[in-house]
Amino acid sequence: MVNLILFGPPGSGKGTQSAKIIDKYGLIHLSTGDLLRSEIANKTPLGMEATKFMDQGLLVPDEVVIGMISSKLDANPEARGFIFDGFPRTTAQAEALDKLLALKKTAISVVLSLEVPEDELIKRLLNRGKTSGRSDDSSEDVVKARIVEYHNKTAPVADHYAKFGKFRKVKGDGSEAEVFDLLCKELNELVAEKV
Repeated sequence: MVNLILFGPPGSGKGTQSAKIIDKYGLIHLSTGDLLRSEIANKTPLGMEATKFMDQGLLVPDEVVIGMISSKLDANPEARGFIFDGFPRTTAQAEALDKLLALKKTAISVVLSLEVPEDELIKRLLNRGKTSGRSDDSSEDVVKARIVEYHNKTAPVADHYAKFGKFRKVKGDGSEAEVFDLLCKELNELVAEKV
């Protein structure tokens, strides 16, 4: 099983590259945002628990999110692996995810971080803002704040996985195809090891 965390600041191309990786390697996309919406829509116990916090404007506790991830893993016993999207965002979440995966007799295989210069990220996000309608992509100040927030929050998560030799940087400012080729080089080694 190949379990991948794809990292990268806003505008680095995570969404685009995730879709391509899922298609090529048959991994299951595990987006905590999607899981949360699904659990709430299906009125599951975890979804109801999450709603209590969200209705108060609070973040959903890590234990609830980990419970949702556990359910998704259990629902896909034949999976070739998972690509984690939006989680973990803190070292505590990374440690909780590692424990959960160990219980399931698996682990994070690699964390691939799309590295894109800040000026390129700003340009991409402002261009996306012209067509996406996303308010958080329309102001350069907001975009810069999001990038700073990303680096502050995720740097410790990168350090956590680097300790285990699982963190790799990938040049993310080439063309879509060039970046995908670089990601595939990293993943092909892992897939070959698992066969």
